Amino acid sequence: MTIGHSNMSSATAGRSVRRPTLRVRVDPIACEAYGYCAELLGEMVTLDEWGYPITSDRPVPPSLVAMAKKAARDCPRRAFLLSEADVPSR
Repeated sequence: MTIGHSNMSSATAGRSVRRPTLRVRVDPIACEAYGYCAELLGEMVTLDEWGYPITSDRPVPPSLVAMAKKAARDCPRRAFLLSEADVPSR
């Protein structure tokens, strides 16, 4: 019988575990201000006065990952990009 069983191995106990998350960014050279990214992912993208996207620097929440991938896939200039970044889990 095991008492106080933990899913953490002794090698990771006491260390913060890192999990990959997605972040959005825009290639400003490739972008031609079509605005699809803001239409599809308005929670993370706003447009400036000329119609160019301004992205949030926070990680993409799990509930928006599918829309972020669609925005990247549907960008006519392939300027809307997703990148993985490791962030510590809490």
